[in-house]
Amino acid sequence: MIDVRLLRTQPDLVRSALARRGSPELLDQLDQAIAGDERMRDIVAQRDAIRAQVNEMSKQVGALRKAGESTQAEQLQVRSRALGEHERILAAEYDSVQLGVRDVLLRIPNTPHPDAPDGADDHDNPVVAGPVGLPAEFADHQRVAHWASATTLGILDGERATKISGAMFTMQRGLGATLARALCQYALDSNADAFEEIRPPSLVTTATLTATGQLPKFADDSYLIERDDLWCIPTAEVPLTSMYAGEVLDAAQLPLRLMAFSPCYRREAGSAGRDTRGMLRSHEFDKVEIFALATPEQAPGLLAEMVGRVEKLIASLELPYRIIEICTGDMGQSHHRSFDVEVYASGCDNWLEVSSISWFSDYQARRADIRYRVPGAKGTSLVNTLNGSALAVPRVWAAIVENHRQADGSISIPAVLHPYMRGAHVIPAP
Repeated sequence: MIDVRLLRTQPDLVRSALARRGSPELLDQLDQAIAGDERMRDIVAQRDAIRAQVNEMSKQVGALRKAGESTQAEQLQVRSRALGEHERILAAEYDSVQLGVRDVLLRIPNTPHPDAPDGADDHDNPVVAGPVGLPAEFADHQRVAHWASATTLGILDGERATKISGAMFTMQRGLGATLARALCQYALDSNADAFEEIRPPSLVTTATLTATGQLPKFADDSYLIERDDLWCIPTAEVPLTSMYAGEVLDAAQLPLRLMAFSPCYRREAGSAGRDTRGMLRSHEFDKVEIFALATPEQAPGLLAEMVGRVEKLIASLELPYRIIEICTGDMGQSHHRSFDVEVYASGCDNWLEVSSISWFSDYQARRADIRYRVPGAKGTSLVNTLNGSALAVPRVWAAIVENHRQADGSISIPAVLHPYMRGAHVIPAP
Protein backbone atom coordinates (compact mmCIF):
# COMPACT_ATOMS: atom_id res chain seq x y z
CA MET A 1 0.00 0.00 0.00
CA ILE A 2 0.96 3.65 -0.28
CA ASP A 3 3.01 5.13 2.57
CA VAL A 4 0.57 7.04 4.79
CA ARG A 5 3.36 9.48 5.62
CA LEU A 6 3.33 10.62 1.99
CA LEU A 7 -0.38 11.36 2.31
CA ARG A 8 0.41 13.62 5.25
CA THR A 9 3.48 15.39 3.90
CA GLN A 10 3.03 15.33 0.11
CA PRO A 11 -0.64 14.74 -0.68
CA ASP A 12 -0.48 16.72 -3.93
CA LEU A 13 2.43 14.58 -5.16
CA VAL A 14 0.46 11.38 -4.50
CA ARG A 15 -2.67 12.87 -6.06
CA SER A 16 -0.88 13.87 -9.26
CA ALA A 17 0.80 10.44 -9.50
CA LEU A 18 -2.48 8.56 -9.10
CA ALA A 19 -4.22 10.91 -11.54
CA ARG A 20 -1.97 9.42 -14.24
CA ARG A 21 -3.88 6.15 -13.86
CA GLY A 22 -6.94 7.83 -15.35
CA SER A 23 -9.50 6.69 -12.74
CA PRO A 24 -11.21 9.66 -11.02
CA GLU A 25 -12.60 7.41 -8.28
CA LEU A 26 -9.02 6.84 -7.08
CA LEU A 27 -8.75 10.50 -6.15
CA ASP A 28 -11.99 10.23 -4.17
CA GLN A 29 -10.56 7.23 -2.32
CA LEU A 30 -7.37 9.18 -1.70
CA ASP A 31 -9.38 12.03 -0.17
CA GLN A 32 -11.17 9.51 2.06
CA ALA A 33 -7.86 8.11 3.24
CA ILE A 34 -6.43 11.58 3.92
CA ALA A 35 -9.56 12.67 5.81
CA GLY A 36 -9.58 9.43 7.83
CA ASP A 37 -5.91 9.80 8.71
CA GLU A 38 -6.49 13.40 9.83
CA ARG A 39 -9.38 12.26 12.02
CA MET A 40 -7.19 9.55 13.58
CA ARG A 41 -4.54 12.11 14.47
CA ASP A 42 -7.21 14.43 15.88
CA ILE A 43 -8.52 11.59 18.06
CA VAL A 44 -5.01 10.88 19.32
CA ALA A 45 -4.56 14.56 20.23
CA GLN A 46 -7.89 14.59 22.11
CA ARG A 47 -7.01 11.33 23.87
CA ASP A 48 -3.64 12.64 24.98
CA ALA A 49 -5.25 15.82 26.29
CA ILE A 50 -7.83 13.79 28.25
CA ARG A 51 -5.15 11.55 29.72
CA ALA A 52 -3.20 14.61 30.82
CA GLN A 53 -6.35 15.98 32.48
CA VAL A 54 -7.10 12.68 34.20
CA ASN A 55 -3.53 12.44 35.49
CA GLU A 56 -3.71 15.98 36.84
CA MET A 57 -7.08 15.28 38.46
CA SER A 58 -5.69 12.18 40.13
CA LYS A 59 -3.00 14.30 41.75
CA GLN A 60 -5.62 16.85 42.83
CA VAL A 61 -7.89 14.14 44.26
CA GLY A 62 -4.98 12.83 46.35
CA ALA A 63 -4.19 16.28 47.60
CA LEU A 64 -7.84 17.02 48.46
CA ARG A 65 -8.26 13.78 50.39
CA LYS A 66 -5.07 14.49 52.27
CA ALA A 67 -6.46 17.91 53.15
CA GLY A 68 -9.76 16.34 54.32
CA GLU A 69 -11.78 17.82 51.43
CA SER A 70 -13.58 14.54 50.62
CA THR A 71 -16.63 16.18 48.97
CA GLN A 72 -14.53 18.08 46.46
CA ALA A 73 -12.42 14.97 45.90
CA GLU A 74 -15.57 12.96 45.06
CA GLN A 75 -16.77 15.65 42.65
CA LEU A 76 -13.41 15.64 40.91
CA GLN A 77 -13.50 11.86 40.64
CA VAL A 78 -16.90 12.03 38.96
CA ARG A 79 -15.46 14.40 36.37
CA SER A 80 -12.44 12.12 35.95
CA ARG A 81 -14.68 9.09 35.32
CA ALA A 82 -16.65 11.07 32.72
CA LEU A 83 -13.41 11.94 30.97
CA GLY A 84 -12.40 8.27 31.08
CA GLU A 85 -15.68 7.30 29.43
CA HIS A 86 -15.07 9.92 26.75
CA GLU A 87 -11.62 8.42 26.18
CA ARG A 88 -13.16 4.95 25.68
CA ILE A 89 -15.61 6.38 23.13
CA LEU A 90 -12.71 8.03 21.29
CA ALA A 91 -10.76 4.75 21.35
CA ALA A 92 -13.69 2.91 19.76
CA GLU A 93 -13.99 5.61 17.10
CA TYR A 94 -10.25 5.43 16.46
CA ASP A 95 -10.41 1.69 15.85
CA SER A 96 -13.34 2.13 13.47
CA VAL A 97 -11.68 4.95 11.52
CA GLN A 98 -8.40 3.04 11.40
CA LEU A 99 -10.13 0.00 9.87
CA GLY A 100 -11.79 2.26 7.31
CA VAL A 101 -8.52 3.95 6.37
CA ARG A 102 -6.77 0.58 6.01
CA ASP A 103 -9.56 -0.73 3.80
CA VAL A 104 -9.32 2.30 1.53
CA LEU A 105 -5.52 2.14 1.42
CA LEU A 106 -5.67 -1.56 0.47
CA ARG A 107 -7.80 -0.61 -2.54
CA ILE A 108 -5.71 2.33 -3.74
CA PRO A 109 -3.16 1.15 -6.33
CA ASN A 110 0.53 1.87 -6.42
CA THR A 111 1.84 5.13 -7.86
CA PRO A 112 3.37 4.77 -11.35
CA HIS A 113 7.08 5.26 -11.89
CA PRO A 114 7.85 8.69 -13.43
CA ASP A 115 9.21 6.95 -16.55
CA ALA A 116 6.11 4.79 -17.07
CA PRO A 117 4.30 5.94 -20.23
CA ASP A 118 0.99 7.74 -19.83
CA GLY A 119 -2.05 6.20 -21.47
CA ALA A 120 -5.69 5.27 -21.01
CA ASP A 121 -5.69 1.52 -21.70
CA ASP A 122 -3.85 -1.33 -23.42
CA HIS A 123 -4.12 0.41 -26.80
CA ASP A 124 -1.66 3.00 -25.49
CA ASN A 125 1.06 0.51 -24.48
CA PRO A 126 4.13 1.36 -26.57
CA VAL A 127 6.26 -1.32 -28.23
CA VAL A 128 9.77 -0.90 -26.83
CA ALA A 129 11.44 -3.85 -28.61
CA GLY A 130 10.58 -5.82 -31.71
CA PRO A 131 8.81 -7.36 -33.39
CA VAL A 132 11.63 -9.90 -33.51
CA GLY A 133 11.49 -12.99 -35.72
CA LEU A 134 8.20 -12.07 -37.34
CA PRO A 135 8.25 -13.26 -40.98
CA ALA A 136 6.79 -11.22 -43.78
CA GLU A 137 4.12 -13.91 -44.18
CA PHE A 138 3.17 -17.29 -42.77
CA ALA A 139 2.46 -20.45 -44.70
CA ASP A 140 -1.15 -21.62 -44.84
CA HIS A 141 -0.35 -24.62 -42.63
CA GLN A 142 0.77 -22.22 -39.88
CA ARG A 143 -2.56 -20.41 -39.98
CA VAL A 144 -4.42 -23.20 -38.20
CA ALA A 145 -5.59 -22.41 -34.65
CA HIS A 146 -3.99 -24.61 -32.01
CA TRP A 147 -7.32 -25.82 -30.63
CA ALA A 148 -8.06 -27.38 -34.01
CA SER A 149 -4.65 -28.82 -34.85
CA ALA A 150 -3.89 -30.00 -31.28
CA THR A 151 -7.20 -31.82 -31.05
CA THR A 152 -6.49 -33.56 -34.36
CA LEU A 153 -3.05 -34.57 -33.09
CA GLY A 154 -4.54 -35.94 -29.87
CA ILE A 155 -2.42 -33.69 -27.65
CA LEU A 156 -5.26 -31.46 -26.37
CA ASP A 157 -8.48 -32.91 -24.99
CA GLY A 158 -10.76 -30.02 -24.10
CA GLU A 159 -13.90 -32.13 -24.26
CA ARG A 160 -12.83 -34.48 -21.49
CA ALA A 161 -11.36 -31.62 -19.44
CA THR A 162 -14.79 -29.98 -19.52
CA LYS A 163 -16.46 -33.26 -18.59
CA ILE A 164 -14.16 -33.59 -15.57
CA SER A 165 -14.07 -30.00 -14.32
CA GLY A 166 -16.36 -27.76 -16.38
CA ALA A 167 -15.77 -24.93 -18.83
CA MET A 168 -12.39 -23.19 -19.20
CA PHE A 169 -10.30 -26.13 -18.02
CA THR A 170 -7.78 -27.77 -20.36
CA MET A 171 -6.01 -31.10 -20.54
CA GLN A 172 -2.90 -31.96 -22.54
CA ARG A 173 -2.21 -35.55 -23.53
CA GLY A 174 0.76 -37.56 -24.76
CA LEU A 175 3.48 -35.38 -26.21
CA GLY A 176 1.28 -32.36 -25.52
CA ALA A 177 1.57 -33.05 -21.79
CA THR A 178 5.28 -33.74 -22.20
CA LEU A 179 5.69 -30.42 -24.01
CA ALA A 180 3.95 -28.56 -21.16
CA ARG A 181 6.23 -30.17 -18.58
CA ALA A 182 9.29 -29.59 -20.76
CA LEU A 183 8.54 -25.87 -20.97
CA CYS A 184 8.43 -25.57 -17.18
CA GLN A 185 11.65 -27.52 -16.61
CA TYR A 186 13.41 -25.53 -19.32
CA ALA A 187 12.33 -22.25 -17.69
CA LEU A 188 13.59 -23.42 -14.29
CA ASP A 189 16.91 -24.57 -15.73
CA SER A 190 17.32 -21.31 -17.64
CA ASN A 191 17.18 -19.27 -14.43
CA ALA A 192 18.89 -21.67 -12.02
CA ASP A 193 22.17 -19.78 -12.38
CA ALA A 194 20.83 -16.90 -10.28
CA PHE A 195 17.51 -17.90 -8.70
CA GLU A 196 16.93 -20.35 -5.84
CA GLU A 197 14.19 -22.84 -6.67
CA ILE A 198 11.25 -22.97 -4.27
CA ARG A 199 8.22 -25.26 -4.31
CA PRO A 200 5.72 -23.19 -2.33
CA PRO A 201 2.27 -24.24 -1.08
CA SER A 202 -0.57 -23.78 -3.57
CA LEU A 203 -3.01 -22.76 -0.83
CA VAL A 204 -2.42 -19.58 1.18
CA THR A 205 -4.02 -17.51 3.92
CA THR A 206 -6.00 -14.33 3.45
CA ALA A 207 -3.08 -12.31 4.82
CA THR A 208 -0.76 -13.84 2.23
CA LEU A 209 -3.08 -13.02 -0.66
CA THR A 210 -3.57 -9.50 0.70
CA ALA A 211 0.17 -8.84 0.81
CA THR A 212 0.55 -8.96 -2.98
CA GLY A 213 -2.51 -6.81 -3.72
CA GLN A 214 -4.96 -9.48 -4.86
CA LEU A 215 -7.20 -8.80 -1.85
CA PRO A 216 -9.50 -7.16 -1.24
CA LYS A 217 -9.89 -5.76 -4.75
CA PHE A 218 -9.69 -8.99 -6.76
CA ALA A 219 -11.51 -11.39 -4.44
CA ASP A 220 -14.01 -12.27 -7.18
CA ASP A 221 -11.21 -13.50 -9.43
CA SER A 222 -9.77 -15.86 -6.80
CA TYR A 223 -10.76 -19.30 -5.57
CA LEU A 224 -11.62 -19.43 -1.85
CA ILE A 225 -11.82 -22.66 0.15
CA GLU A 226 -14.22 -21.29 2.75
CA ARG A 227 -14.14 -24.25 5.13
CA ASP A 228 -10.43 -23.71 5.79
CA ASP A 229 -10.20 -19.98 4.97
CA LEU A 230 -7.52 -20.69 2.37
CA TRP A 231 -7.13 -19.36 -1.16
CA CYS A 232 -5.79 -21.10 -4.27
CA ILE A 233 -2.82 -19.11 -5.53
CA PRO A 234 -3.27 -17.18 -8.81
CA THR A 235 0.52 -17.15 -9.23
CA ALA A 236 3.61 -18.26 -7.29
CA GLU A 237 4.34 -14.57 -6.75
CA VAL A 238 1.85 -14.72 -3.87
CA PRO A 239 3.61 -17.25 -1.60
CA LEU A 240 7.08 -16.08 -2.67
CA THR A 241 6.29 -12.52 -1.58
CA SER A 242 5.14 -13.63 1.86
CA MET A 243 8.03 -16.00 2.55
CA TYR A 244 9.79 -13.18 4.41
CA ALA A 245 6.69 -11.37 5.71
CA GLY A 246 7.34 -9.71 9.06
CA GLU A 247 11.10 -10.27 8.81
CA VAL A 248 14.12 -7.97 8.72
CA LEU A 249 16.80 -9.00 6.24
CA ASP A 250 20.42 -7.95 6.19
CA ALA A 251 21.26 -5.66 3.30
CA ALA A 252 24.00 -8.14 2.32
CA GLN A 253 21.29 -10.71 1.50
CA LEU A 254 19.85 -8.47 -1.20
CA PRO A 255 19.00 -8.91 -3.93
CA LEU A 256 17.37 -12.16 -2.88
CA ARG A 257 16.25 -14.11 -5.97
CA LEU A 258 13.69 -16.92 -5.94
CA MET A 259 11.90 -18.93 -8.60
CA ALA A 260 9.04 -21.39 -8.44
CA PHE A 261 6.98 -23.72 -10.56
CA SER A 262 3.34 -23.87 -9.50
CA PRO A 263 -0.17 -24.46 -10.73
CA CYS A 264 -2.15 -21.22 -10.91
CA TYR A 265 -5.89 -20.81 -10.33
CA ARG A 266 -8.01 -17.92 -11.60
CA ARG A 267 -11.74 -17.53 -11.91
CA GLU A 268 -11.26 -15.24 -14.91
CA ALA A 269 -14.27 -13.28 -13.69
CA GLY A 270 -13.57 -10.57 -16.26
CA SER A 271 -13.23 -12.89 -19.25
CA ALA A 272 -16.67 -12.17 -20.69
CA GLY A 273 -16.29 -11.28 -24.36
CA ARG A 274 -12.70 -12.53 -24.52
CA ASP A 275 -11.46 -15.48 -26.54
CA THR A 276 -11.38 -18.49 -24.22
CA ARG A 277 -10.87 -21.18 -26.84
CA GLY A 278 -8.14 -23.77 -26.50
CA MET A 279 -5.30 -22.70 -24.23
CA LEU A 280 -5.85 -18.95 -24.43
CA ARG A 281 -7.59 -18.47 -21.09
CA SER A 282 -8.25 -21.10 -18.44
CA HIS A 283 -9.04 -21.51 -14.76
CA GLU A 284 -5.94 -23.61 -14.05
CA PHE A 285 -2.52 -23.53 -15.67
CA ASP A 286 1.15 -24.11 -14.90
CA LYS A 287 3.70 -21.33 -14.68
CA VAL A 288 7.30 -20.68 -13.63
CA GLU A 289 7.76 -17.42 -11.76
CA ILE A 290 10.93 -15.47 -11.02
CA PHE A 291 10.89 -13.13 -8.04
CA ALA A 292 13.26 -10.82 -6.21
CA LEU A 293 13.57 -8.78 -3.04
CA ALA A 294 15.88 -5.79 -3.48
CA THR A 295 16.88 -2.37 -2.27
CA PRO A 296 15.38 0.60 -4.15
CA GLU A 297 18.77 1.17 -5.77
CA GLN A 298 19.02 -2.42 -7.03
CA ALA A 299 15.46 -2.62 -8.35
CA PRO A 300 15.79 -0.82 -11.74
CA GLY A 301 18.73 -2.99 -12.77
CA LEU A 302 16.94 -6.14 -11.66
CA LEU A 303 13.86 -5.18 -13.67
CA ALA A 304 15.97 -4.82 -16.81
CA GLU A 305 17.71 -8.12 -16.09
CA MET A 306 14.45 -9.99 -15.59
CA VAL A 307 12.99 -8.60 -18.82
CA GLY A 308 16.18 -9.70 -20.60
CA ARG A 309 15.95 -13.22 -19.15
CA VAL A 310 12.38 -13.68 -20.34
CA GLU A 311 13.20 -12.24 -23.76
CA LYS A 312 16.14 -14.62 -24.16
CA LEU A 313 14.01 -17.62 -23.18
CA ILE A 314 11.19 -16.77 -25.60
CA ALA A 315 13.65 -16.07 -28.41
CA SER A 316 15.26 -19.48 -27.85
CA LEU A 317 11.88 -21.12 -28.50
CA GLU A 318 12.00 -19.60 -32.02
CA LEU A 319 8.80 -17.64 -31.56
CA PRO A 320 8.08 -14.17 -32.98
CA TYR A 321 7.91 -11.75 -30.08
CA ARG A 322 7.84 -8.13 -29.02
CA ILE A 323 8.13 -6.25 -25.73
CA ILE A 324 5.69 -3.57 -24.68
CA GLU A 325 5.75 -1.25 -21.69
CA ILE A 326 2.52 -0.99 -19.74
CA CYS A 327 1.04 2.50 -19.67
CA THR A 328 -0.37 4.10 -16.52
CA GLY A 329 -4.00 3.41 -17.45
CA ASP A 330 -3.37 -0.31 -17.99
CA MET A 331 -1.21 -0.99 -14.93
CA GLY A 332 -2.12 -3.62 -12.37
CA GLN A 333 -3.00 -2.75 -8.79
CA SER A 334 0.48 -3.18 -7.33
CA HIS A 335 2.59 -2.19 -10.33
CA HIS A 336 5.08 0.67 -10.24
CA ARG A 337 6.56 -0.11 -13.65
CA SER A 338 5.80 -3.09 -15.87
CA PHE A 339 6.72 -4.72 -19.19
CA ASP A 340 4.96 -7.48 -21.12
CA VAL A 341 6.51 -9.95 -23.51
CA GLU A 342 4.09 -10.97 -26.25
CA VAL A 343 4.39 -13.74 -28.82
CA TYR A 344 2.63 -13.78 -32.15
CA ALA A 345 0.40 -16.82 -32.61
CA SER A 346 0.05 -17.39 -36.34
CA GLY A 347 -3.08 -19.54 -36.07
CA CYS A 348 -4.91 -17.17 -33.74
CA ASP A 349 -3.54 -14.26 -35.80
CA ASN A 350 -2.94 -12.34 -32.62
CA TRP A 351 -0.28 -11.13 -30.21
CA LEU A 352 -0.53 -13.05 -26.94
CA GLU A 353 0.85 -11.86 -23.61
CA VAL A 354 3.09 -14.64 -22.29
CA SER A 355 4.95 -12.80 -19.55
CA SER A 356 4.52 -9.75 -17.36
CA ILE A 357 7.62 -8.47 -15.58
CA SER A 358 6.92 -5.89 -12.89
CA TRP A 359 8.53 -3.74 -10.24
CA PHE A 360 6.28 -2.98 -7.27
CA SER A 361 8.51 -0.51 -5.38
CA ASP A 362 7.75 -0.95 -1.64
CA TYR A 363 3.97 -1.31 -2.18
CA GLN A 364 3.81 -5.05 -1.47
CA ALA A 365 6.55 -4.98 1.16
CA ARG A 366 4.59 -2.45 3.20
CA ARG A 367 1.60 -4.81 3.28
CA ALA A 368 3.78 -7.80 4.14
CA ASP A 369 6.15 -5.80 6.41
CA ILE A 370 9.37 -6.99 4.78
CA ARG A 371 12.33 -4.85 5.75
CA TYR A 372 16.11 -4.75 5.54
CA ARG A 373 18.82 -3.30 7.72
CA VAL A 374 22.04 -1.64 6.60
CA PRO A 375 24.85 -2.23 9.15
CA GLY A 376 25.45 0.91 11.13
CA ALA A 377 22.33 2.63 9.83
CA LYS A 378 19.56 3.81 12.12
CA GLY A 379 16.35 1.80 11.81
CA THR A 380 15.20 -0.35 8.91
CA SER A 381 13.79 0.22 5.42
CA LEU A 382 11.19 -1.55 3.33
CA VAL A 383 12.48 -3.76 0.52
CA ASN A 384 11.33 -3.47 -3.08
CA THR A 385 9.72 -6.48 -4.77
CA LEU A 386 9.87 -7.56 -8.42
CA ASN A 387 8.44 -10.53 -10.24
CA GLY A 388 8.03 -11.95 -13.71
CA SER A 389 6.52 -14.89 -15.50
CA ALA A 390 9.59 -16.77 -16.63
CA LEU A 391 7.23 -18.95 -18.61
CA ALA A 392 3.46 -19.46 -18.47
CA VAL A 393 2.58 -22.69 -20.25
CA PRO A 394 -0.76 -22.15 -22.02
CA ARG A 395 -0.03 -19.42 -24.55
CA VAL A 396 3.59 -20.42 -25.16
CA TRP A 397 2.36 -23.97 -25.78
CA ALA A 398 -0.30 -22.62 -28.15
CA ALA A 399 2.20 -20.43 -30.02
CA ILE A 400 4.59 -23.38 -30.50
CA VAL A 401 1.79 -25.58 -31.85
CA GLU A 402 0.77 -22.86 -34.32
CA ASN A 403 4.10 -21.34 -35.39
CA HIS A 404 5.98 -24.65 -35.55
CA ARG A 405 3.28 -26.53 -37.45
CA GLN A 406 4.64 -28.27 -40.56
CA ALA A 407 3.00 -28.80 -43.94
CA ASP A 408 2.10 -32.41 -43.06
CA GLY A 409 0.33 -31.31 -39.86
CA SER A 410 3.14 -32.35 -37.48
CA ILE A 411 4.68 -29.98 -34.91
CA SER A 412 8.43 -29.35 -34.90
CA ILE A 413 9.63 -29.07 -31.32
CA PRO A 414 12.10 -26.21 -30.65
CA ALA A 415 15.65 -27.56 -30.34
CA VAL A 416 16.16 -26.20 -26.81
CA LEU A 417 13.34 -28.47 -25.60
CA HIS A 418 14.70 -31.68 -27.12
CA PRO A 419 16.54 -32.74 -23.92
CA TYR A 420 13.22 -32.63 -22.06
CA MET A 421 11.06 -34.49 -24.59
CA ARG A 422 12.21 -38.12 -24.01
CA GLY A 423 13.83 -38.20 -27.41
CA ALA A 424 10.93 -36.71 -29.39
CA HIS A 425 11.84 -33.92 -31.80
CA VAL A 426 8.48 -33.84 -33.56
CA ILE A 427 4.85 -34.33 -32.57
CA PRO A 428 3.84 -36.50 -35.53
CA ALA A 429 0.73 -36.08 -37.64
CA PRO A 430 -1.82 -38.90 -37.28
